[in-house]
Amino acid sequence: MSNQTPSLSLDIAGKVVAITGASSGIGEATALRLAQHGAILALGARRTDRLEAIATRIRNEGGDVFVQALDVTRRDDVEAFVNATIARFGRVDVLVNNAGVMPLSRMADLKVDEWDRMVDVNVKGVLYGIGAVLPSMNERGAGQIINVSSVAGRQVFATAAVYCATKFAVHALSEGLRQESPFLRVTTIAPGAVESELTSTISDAAMKREVDEVFRKDMLPADAIARAIAFAIGQPADVDVNELVVRPTAQAY
Repeated sequence: MSNQTPSLSLDIAGKVVAITGASSGIGEATALRLAQHGAILALGARRTDRLEAIATRIRNEGGDVFVQALDVTRRDDVEAFVNATIARFGRVDVLVNNAGVMPLSRMADLKVDEWDRMVDVNVKGVLYGIGAVLPSMNERGAGQIINVSSVAGRQVFATAAVYCATKFAVHALSEGLRQESPFLRVTTIAPGAVESELTSTISDAAMKREVDEVFRKDMLPADAIARAIAFAIGQPADVDVNELVVRPTAQAY
């Protein structure tokens, strides 16, 4: 008997995957990981120079990818991104709603503009993505929507009340969509501490230093979350991985 561990076979090759917030962090890592599995990719973000650099890497390895400027707070942007993907590749098999911001602050600081921004990106951006792909997925009777949430969508942390609220909303939206759509695979990915640019959106310098000090020692590489996303996508059509929580081993909460 062979002692060799069999490799995990994932059904990803040829699937058209659209990713928001694809210019860095989890979005970038997911694009690179899925390209290795033969996915056809549509990448959206505001920083098109970063997208082009990622696309060049993928094309140099023989991958098929296109990029488009995308601000998920603009419904017309999201619809244009999805429509362009369908026009180019004929369909969207998987949408990865990944774009997110995390400007933490105490409620008493009354950073209402930052609250608005979190709701616009983390909640409305997810809704706009769902709304853009759902008609074509309904028509085909198939598809998968992956919403990147957070462990902050499962418990509340001081200084993160609004951020947690937006991520709780992502969980609720995912579960409601799953229940309504017997043909649709819906997955929530809930990362713990991960290397990304999320802390760069914290405007309070002292709080940013505190968060960095707490999380930096235990952060997962973004590819750890990309592998979880690939696992969810790569399951057979009759298997819906509803939720994956991925934390560093040392992270207690």
